[in-house]
Amino acid sequence: MLSKPNRLRRSRDFSQVYRQGRKAVSAHLIVRVWAFSRRPEDHPGKAAGPCIGIVVSQKVHKRAVVRNRLKRRVRAAVRLLLPQLDPNLWIVINLRPEAVQCEYVEFLRELEQLFTKLEVIHGHS
Repeated sequence: MLSKPNRLRRSRDFSQVYRQGRKAVSAHLIVRVWAFSRRPEDHPGKAAGPCIGIVVSQKVHKRAVVRNRLKRRVRAAVRLLLPQLDPNLWIVINLRPEAVQCEYVEFLRELEQLFTKLEVIHGHS
C-alpha cells in the first residue's frame, strides 16, 4: 500500500491530471503525469512526494480479485520507484486489458521506461 500522502484519491484530482497532464503509453500501461511548481493551496497538509492513483477498469477483467491483484503488483513497482520521482507530481496509472498477463517485473520495467520518457525521474529533467 502507498502511504496516505502519496495517494491520489479525489475525483477532481484525477480529472485535473486527465485534463492537464502529459501522457505516455506502453503495451500494458497508460501513465499520465501533471507537474506543478508547488502544492495547490487546498492540499497544505500533504507531505513532499508525488501523489499516485492506479485505475483498473472492468474492461481489464470482470473479476475484482484479478483487478486487485494487478493493482497490488503495480503499487509494489511504484513503491520501488517512488524515491526517484520528482515530488511535485500527480500521476495516474491506467492498466490496459493486456496487463492481465503481466508480472511484477514487467510492470516495473514499463513504469521505469514511461517515467523516463515523461522525464519525471530525478536526473532526467
